[in-house]
Amino acid sequence: MTKRLYRLRDQCAHLLRALGLVWTAAKGWTLAWVMLLVVQGVLPAATVFLTRQLVDSFVAAIGSSGAWERLQPTLLVAALMAGVILLTELFKNALEWVHTAQAQFVQDHLYALIHEKSMAVDLAFYETPEHFDRLHRAHKDTSHRPVLLLEDLGSLLQNGITLLSMGVILLPYGPWLPVALVLSTFPALYVVLGFNGQYHHWWERTTSDWRRIDYYDALLTRSEFATELRLFDLGPRFRSAHQALRRTLRTQGLGLTRKRVLAQLGAGTIGILVFGCALAWIGWRVLHGLATLGDLALFYQAFDRGQTLMRTMLQNVGQIYSHSLFLGNLFEFLALEPQVVDPPAPTSVPSTLQHGITFRQVTFRYPGSESSALRDFNLTVPVGQIVAIVGANGAGKSTLVKLLCRFYDIEAGHIALDGIDICDFSLRELRRHITVLFQRPVSYQATASENIAVGDLAQAPVDHAIQAAARGAGAHEIIARLPRGYDTVLGKWFAGGTELSGGEWQRMALARAFFRKSPIVILDEPTSAMDSWAEAEWLARFRELVQGQTAILITHRFTTAMQADMIHVMDRGQIVESGRHADLMAQSGLYAQSWRAQMRAASRLENGDLAEMPGSNDPLQTLTIRP
Repeated sequence: MTKRLYRLRDQCAHLLRALGLVWTAAKGWTLAWVMLLVVQGVLPAATVFLTRQLVDSFVAAIGSSGAWERLQPTLLVAALMAGVILLTELFKNALEWVHTAQAQFVQDHLYALIHEKSMAVDLAFYETPEHFDRLHRAHKDTSHRPVLLLEDLGSLLQNGITLLSMGVILLPYGPWLPVALVLSTFPALYVVLGFNGQYHHWWERTTSDWRRIDYYDALLTRSEFATELRLFDLGPRFRSAHQALRRTLRTQGLGLTRKRVLAQLGAGTIGILVFGCALAWIGWRVLHGLATLGDLALFYQAFDRGQTLMRTMLQNVGQIYSHSLFLGNLFEFLALEPQVVDPPAPTSVPSTLQHGITFRQVTFRYPGSESSALRDFNLTVPVGQIVAIVGANGAGKSTLVKLLCRFYDIEAGHIALDGIDICDFSLRELRRHITVLFQRPVSYQATASENIAVGDLAQAPVDHAIQAAARGAGAHEIIARLPRGYDTVLGKWFAGGTELSGGEWQRMALARAFFRKSPIVILDEPTSAMDSWAEAEWLARFRELVQGQTAILITHRFTTAMQADMIHVMDRGQIVESGRHADLMAQSGLYAQSWRAQMRAASRLENGDLAEMPGSNDPLQTLTIRP
């Protein structure tokens, strides 16, 4: 019982917060909405009251053989009823317009809140299934729950006013009638609240299954999966998995619906019996001259409409309860607080680095992981130099990028710029001083010019600066061949778009990185999607492109690493070798062995000898794997 009370308290809190959001998003529209609901709630009672007057005046007119004097009151009442009906229709349409506008403002406000929170939460949020479930529930609810909540709240308010008016009309016939009207709908309330709670718990329990359905749907419909699904004939497999999961959830959902319908049937039967008894009572009074036909018409309409209103209101209450349960998921998501935050008194980032970047005794593990990605890690990147980081997949190379950008906070040690810990800087200012080409850069479905300009929104997107960045990345010639040059929409999501190859998209991402003039440049596999000719042409001018900047190259390609002033070899979260290319070759360590393995493989490929390729027994082969 205590648990239910706590749950009810929580749902009331969610409801109050939801109303606060509605008020914040659309104050004026909400005021107009409430006033129209009040008027709409009174008008039906006015119609019922005038029905009695109309019937009684019509009976009197019939008894007078149609005398004009007796017909006048009837016509007057009929005109009043016509006016009430016209007003009802007018206010109904006005209410629909106001509600539509109000709902749009509320939806826009909630989307803004979700997007703001999605940008604020830590990167770790996107790496656990539980957080994905939270985001899925919050995002799904936002598209329709607030609108449905408004509709049910409006219906509850309007029907409550109408029901109160009906109760006032029925009260002269006996104080027990409004009480019987209310009690006849209690079974329906029990059914609605009980089954709405069951449905919510079922939906929450199956969130992962619904997300998996979305995943299968994406596999079957999105372009990035289309080629592989056709090549390996995977479509039937994923389609069957999608249908099987849908079938399971459909069966469970229909089972809940069947139980709810049977329970509603029983509750409705009780309401009909109460209504039948009340109607028989007023019929008996009419037969014995204790009430008029107008009383019968009024009673029938008032009680019948009152029961309908009560059932509707109880459904509204049940739906509002359900909405509050679902909105609890939204508020749970909005209540998330990031752990990576600005310091209380941020220090300014040095506008020009004097010494460089240092990692000292850094230990870090990803959330939910038992093993450390880095342990007691040390690295120095001198200012103005190009440093290459090479190593096997999983050695921790890309982790360095995430930590330097402070997407995560480390467990121990410190990362510093010119000796100042990066945790002393504001996140926005720190990241403004860093340019990153990520291993999997985003392909924006926008014009070529916009794809480059988003690299630095603080900088005016001047054509010559955009073109200079494109030339530096080797993208200018690609863009020049497009139908509308820099104004060509890239990608196929929207009409008139032009798709690029993987290497061409990577050059666009490089241009975006070069457009952002920051003192630190990090390139994570910058040539992975380029062919050898394009790579050689780009590398020839790379040093000139990063002149005056501190650059970190993360790469599997030794031809790219050779451009660096210093090469560091990573293995299992540690730097195990450091030096220039010639120095590392002289050491005959991991770097040298892997280099020679690559050269032997390349030589055999040129000679057409595929029989003796480096096998899985080669302990250094992992260094040669390309993404």
